[in-house]
Amino acid sequence: MSLLEVAGLSIHAPDGRPLVRDLSFSVEAGDRLGLIGESGSGKSLTSLAIMGLLPPGMTASGRVVLDAPGLPRTDVIGAPSRRLNQLRGPAASVVFQEPLTALDPLMRVGRQVAEPLRRWRGLRGAALREAVLAALSEVRLDEPERISRAYPHEISGGQRQRVAIAMALACQPALLIADEPTTALDVSVQAEVLSLLAGLILARGMSLLFITHDLAVVASVTDRVLVLRDGAEVESGTVRDIVTAPRDPYTRDLVDSARAFDEALPGRRS
Repeated sequence: MSLLEVAGLSIHAPDGRPLVRDLSFSVEAGDRLGLIGESGSGKSLTSLAIMGLLPPGMTASGRVVLDAPGLPRTDVIGAPSRRLNQLRGPAASVVFQEPLTALDPLMRVGRQVAEPLRRWRGLRGAALREAVLAALSEVRLDEPERISRAYPHEISGGQRQRVAIAMALACQPALLIADEPTTALDVSVQAEVLSLLAGLILARGMSLLFITHDLAVVASVTDRVLVLRDGAEVESGTVRDIVTAPRDPYTRDLVDSARAFDEALPGRRS
């Protein structure tokens, strides 16, 4: 069963310019699919269309169907907000690139994690407080009690991103969409967060749609890759096929660039 089916998705800017063109793919239960492309390739817009969160003035056509267990099968495009609000969270949840924009700067971290736990799991009182601390501990945050009392600006970028992941997972989604979740982090913290995500996906049996411009990153957390350029699919396949035998010149450039960067890192032998 496909948790997510995207068929002929096209997205247009308010002035009518095409931003995504005739994009089709699916995510099955347990799948880990990566969308990769340069800035402006349409990958983040695709994630917003899946969630029914395109900016005002942008329009989408085609089909985007979410079909999570226990929830009504829904074509996102054209669906009323009330219906979409029932799906955002348990069907699909998003971790965005910059947690400072995803978190409320005026609300303590614990209260923000508590909101999806209260809404989707019906927790209250002591049970809710315990669940908040458990959620923060699950994403490997030390001193969860201190973190829960802090405001977003009082913790580090890596800690904020872990909080954002905890909030997304609190909804117990069937599909997690990770939209460049490590781009704003330094390399060492990035590796920790990627390892955390991979472990949580496996432990919970979730599906993953991972969006990035970094081929090395997507290769570390996904099984299949779809390459985007200028809003259209260039090619798709397993990570192994894309890395070892890219068919399109654009994909070959991405692979060559990733290898050149890796070889230039300190400590690498020629």
